[in-house]
Amino acid sequence: MTTAPNLLTEQNDSTEQQDLYQLTPIARVHTCYKERFAIPRQPLLAPSVTSEIELLPPYNTSEAVCGLENTSHLWIQFIFHEIDSAKALTKVRPPRLGGNQRTGVLATRSPFRANRLGLSVVKLTTIEFRGKIPWLVIQGADLLDKTPILDIKPYLPYVDAVSSAYCNFAPNAPKTLRVVLSNQATEHLKRSEPKKWAVILQQLIEILQQDPRPAYHSLDTDRIYGSHLWQFNVKWRYSLEDAEPKIQVLSIDSSISHSTL
Repeated sequence: MTTAPNLLTEQNDSTEQQDLYQLTPIARVHTCYKERFAIPRQPLLAPSVTSEIELLPPYNTSEAVCGLENTSHLWIQFIFHEIDSAKALTKVRPPRLGGNQRTGVLATRSPFRANRLGLSVVKLTTIEFRGKIPWLVIQGADLLDKTPILDIKPYLPYVDAVSSAYCNFAPNAPKTLRVVLSNQATEHLKRSEPKKWAVILQQLIEILQQDPRPAYHSLDTDRIYGSHLWQFNVKWRYSLEDAEPKIQVLSIDSSISHSTL
């Protein structure tokens, strides 16, 4: 009688057992986040930001997505592909604890994980067929552009939304800041994307209102930050003008020749 392989066997038992742990991406995601800095720290914090999932063979078929139109949200399992696997840590400094207090990595959502595995929930907007190839259009992703996706599953509210769940060091959503744009920034958006500039503006506000600055940075109102979003280089700073904390977008300049929205 043939017995099923033991998935808990140590990896060094045999080459056959090692193969059980190999993972192959089934898709990649295309997002406006061209670098890690300024990506929302959790999914759905920038809910109107649209991204696209490009399915890879053999999952880029109508058969693989059949029935997916019946769900509103998806679980995305992915690889933190720009995190050095050698930097796996047992303790990290999460932003919600101010960036200075250490806690166990398994008690956080830090990307510096043993196997660089990530999990995010996103809204499925539509399934677009480009020729015979299905693409998933999603909203609220917190994923770097070109992130490899390992699996996609429906979000099931009756089991995935646990009303009694809690996390004491992050009990509520983070506070947001008002975002104001300079005239130069607004005009550049209008010139570069005359049909989409208002949509991009809304999405930019949702991203920056989360205050992407490293949590351990002091409240330096002179320090200028830069973020690569869509085809733009966005320069901004934290401001206490009129005693109101806010994010001031100083300038927006094009860095590549076409929009990825």
